[in-house]
Amino acid sequence: MMTTPSSGPVVGTVHLVGAGPGDPDLLTLRAARLIMHARLIVHDGLVDPAILALAPAGARFVSVAKSRSRHTMPQDAINDLLVREALAGNDVVRLKGGDPFVFGRGGEEAEACRAAGVPVAVVPGISAAMGAAAAAGIALTHRDAASTVSFVAGQCKGLAEQNWAGLAGKGRTLVIYMGLATAGAITEKLIGDGLSPDMPVAVIENATRPDMRVLRGVLAGLDRIVSTHRVKSPALIIIGEVAAREDAGRIAKIAECAL
Repeated sequence: MMTTPSSGPVVGTVHLVGAGPGDPDLLTLRAARLIMHARLIVHDGLVDPAILALAPAGARFVSVAKSRSRHTMPQDAINDLLVREALAGNDVVRLKGGDPFVFGRGGEEAEACRAAGVPVAVVPGISAAMGAAAAAGIALTHRDAASTVSFVAGQCKGLAEQNWAGLAGKGRTLVIYMGLATAGAITEKLIGDGLSPDMPVAVIENATRPDMRVLRGVLAGLDRIVSTHRVKSPALIIIGEVAAREDAGRIAKIAECAL
């Protein structure tokens, strides 16, 4: 909602909105309302086209899609774009896959807006990890298999600098975002930390969407799973005993039949 300072021009609000894992039915009510009334949507490349289609006719779209090898717009430029549009009096729906504050760089964008005097509202979404696990029938925590779950980025600021010691193993679940390109290095890193090569893994591609794939195997074969099946983003890697539980496959099958 626009605000009017006592002495100054109208300033728009930037809404950092989580678009969830992909399926439009998993949007929050608030997210859906904002999209359906938006005049300007700044969106990531992983936002499903069906979600963008909810916007009204005449809405303006700005794609700031990123890939590992190509960024259409650096993060600083995205921050500047949000601030510039809001200071021009435009409310902005900044649409992000999953949740804005879970590997979505929403924190950086919120800080940039606040520093410029732009109001920010955060609308959380179902995170990619929660959505993917649910769609695949994998319980991230389970009384018989895991009491701890951790989320890490497979390429954030360089894999070598990240300390994952103790995050994976018996009774623990590790969820890896952005890990496709570094699957081989991830395997070496975890095995080097003492994790068994036979630890179950699941790779979930296009979670909650009609073309979703769930590929299961063991840690030693992770890189081979990704390359052999030509897995593409968006995809998540889940490592832990929960990935191999027999009930996971049954639950996923039931969910598939219910669609």
